[in-house]
Amino acid sequence: MLRPDPAGVLTGVHFFDGDIACCEGALAAGCRVAFGYPITPSTEVVERIARRFPQVGGVFIQLEDEIASSIAIQGAAWGGKKVMTASSGPGISLMMEHIGYAAMTETPCVFVNVQRGGPSTGLPTLMAQADMMQARWGSHGDYETIALSPNSPQECFDLCITAFNLAERYRVPVLFMMDESVGHMVERVVIPEAEHIKLEPRRLTSIPPGEYLPYRAESDGVPEMAPLGAGYHIHVTGLTHDERGYPMVVPEVQDRLVRRLVGKIRNRAEEICLVEEHNLEDAEVVFVAYGITSRVVLRTMNQARQKGLPVGMLRPVVVWPFPEWRVRELARRVKVFVVPELNLGQIAFEVERLAAGQARVVPVTHAGGALHDPRQLLEVVEEILS
Repeated sequence: MLRPDPAGVLTGVHFFDGDIACCEGALAAGCRVAFGYPITPSTEVVERIARRFPQVGGVFIQLEDEIASSIAIQGAAWGGKKVMTASSGPGISLMMEHIGYAAMTETPCVFVNVQRGGPSTGLPTLMAQADMMQARWGSHGDYETIALSPNSPQECFDLCITAFNLAERYRVPVLFMMDESVGHMVERVVIPEAEHIKLEPRRLTSIPPGEYLPYRAESDGVPEMAPLGAGYHIHVTGLTHDERGYPMVVPEVQDRLVRRLVGKIRNRAEEICLVEEHNLEDAEVVFVAYGITSRVVLRTMNQARQKGLPVGMLRPVVVWPFPEWRVRELARRVKVFVVPELNLGQIAFEVERLAAGQARVVPVTHAGGALHDPRQLLEVVEEILS
């Protein structure tokens, strides 16, 4: 029996699966409103939310479908709350229009995607990583999101807090790209005291209502939001809009607005990106891996190192924006990038673009349902270096 905790932080050592750790991370980040609809393998996220949120004064409502959930969280965000929803591939596909709406209206919110094999109904209970390009380009038009890829229950807790902080800092929808394997594995999760968790506050304006323009951006391209119930009158629309938020269907306004929406992320990509690096100093072969696959690669890399093979790993923890500058740097001196993925090469295409012919790119693909075998990856390395 979990004791009610007003701070929402279950400090201590626990054994959680990734889905439960994700919920606890959201609570620790200050999220108190969630809407969702059950779908394997993310159902445990909303089950935990339904149990835990009421204990700390929060609200969870199961709505009729994913479409309703993805727009309801945005209403709550404009009502002053930190918000989230959780789903898997088919449900995230239904949410795509509203992810684009969140990008256009600059609504801070978090979408948890516990990935499974697809397309369509696919493999409801088995892992995949085939929604990575959807996380970047799934909605229509030009826009930028932020996407994180945890590889353990501990990171499901830690990075979920990071996801909320990034959503608030940049006023964007943030996608939390788990997968079935990470979501369902049970491991040790250490949760710190609440006072040791750094939270990004909502960027609220101090400009008086009569002078405030809701979409006038600061120097970093991110406008401040208005506090609820303080006399501000705001128009929120998915239409192209001016600094007042009023629809302005004019090409010049469209170009200026969309460039700002994209630029506030691209111009700070190095600040936003998180990467994990292993043995890159002397590596001739570099694995680029993320999520659950990075754990398989870590074992392969260690086996290769024991054999004296110059192998390293670059792990994008934040996958979007992609660590482009680091791949370009490495491409000037390494021989080969090996990119194992539980899809048919989505991030491999990105690495190939950035390598620009300076280093060879070898995708090691799998359509989902099972992890790579470390022995298979080691054979790939040995063949390359032979």
